[in-house]
Amino acid sequence: MSDSSDPASARVPHAAALYLGVVQFLFVTCWTIYVIFLPGLLESAGIPRRYAIWILMLDQLVFMAMDTLMGIAADRSARTLGRIGPLILTGTAVSCVAFMLVPHVALLGAAAPALSLALILIWAATSSALRAPPFVMFSKYAAAPALPWMNALVLTGLAIGGALAPYLGVTLRHLDPRLPFAVSSVALLAATAGLIWVERRLAAQPGAVAPAPSRTGLPRNAWFFGLACLMLALGFQIHFSLNSAGQYLRFAPQERLDYLMPVFWIGFNLAMFPGAALARRFGTVRVVAVAAALGTAGEFAAAQAPSLEMLIGAQLAAGGAWGCILMAGFAAAVEFGRSGREGWALGLLFAALAAATLARMGAVVAGLNQAREFAAALAVAPVVLWCAATALLAWLALRTPPRAPV
Repeated sequence: MSDSSDPASARVPHAAALYLGVVQFLFVTCWTIYVIFLPGLLESAGIPRRYAIWILMLDQLVFMAMDTLMGIAADRSARTLGRIGPLILTGTAVSCVAFMLVPHVALLGAAAPALSLALILIWAATSSALRAPPFVMFSKYAAAPALPWMNALVLTGLAIGGALAPYLGVTLRHLDPRLPFAVSSVALLAATAGLIWVERRLAAQPGAVAPAPSRTGLPRNAWFFGLACLMLALGFQIHFSLNSAGQYLRFAPQERLDYLMPVFWIGFNLAMFPGAALARRFGTVRVVAVAAALGTAGEFAAAQAPSLEMLIGAQLAAGGAWGCILMAGFAAAVEFGRSGREGWALGLLFAALAAATLARMGAVVAGLNQAREFAAALAVAPVVLWCAATALLAWLALRTPPRAPV
């Protein structure tokens, strides 16, 4: 592996992480455009708009399966070909073509419903090539102590995309969907093509080594870590997607939500880089455990906030905690997957995130977020879930030897 303390050798992993951050931003933008236009596209294809939420839930089911399979495929590709880039580019090319065609087939008459659903499933399945495999790609070459910093750079693109989602909804809602679908697809495919060059640069680093041979499976602690991440992801989904808007509406009018909801993602970005330094010093699992504890306090403070200013501060804290959890969590998954099972471990982590999203959508379909009898349960659910995850992570941290300072 390259020596991350050498500035000359560290430039390439940093550049690779920044490049992947751009790819992740474009991927999140594609997803946002898809969610904005899906109800109208379904209606154009002869499918009632009310089925949009069910199709989005189906997408998450596909992600759960394909994230794990794509992670395993990335491990196999690294072992057999020594490269992951071709797998990513092939999957993304198919995904982008399917995505670009979705608004066109909606106008094909009787065949439109079946073709639309087929293209959506192809897009969802192949887009998993941009979830776990790119993280596997640069984790194969970046030195382990540098991974938290690399993840922070990558996740910055994801956070910016998440923060811009409300503004994209306002800006694009009245456009012909064919234009944003085409532009976003072409931009994502063009950016992803550059990952072939990025992987070559990573492999050409001084001291870069071939991927390690495979083990028989993941260690038991990896599964406990995955369970903790699932609980954290469920808490995040309930807090941000189901509770945050209502918390803001206690102090601000509806029209200000577009400006207040991104506060969470501002905290996400601000905390990741200090968190990366702590993870490098004290170890990734410990940082995830501490971030989960601090995030629990932030979520509790948000639920009890007596003013808008206090609520904004609590949302910043909760967002910062979630940023540190993802940043250190991806690096911890790589560590649990060493050697040769990094893709499997990362795929399971992405599958946990998809499962949490699916659960949140199921709660919306069931009307739990609108039912008064469940309001109190939803208010405390994030705190309970994150408390349980913190306890499990603390136990794992005690079982995980700290990384020596670099």
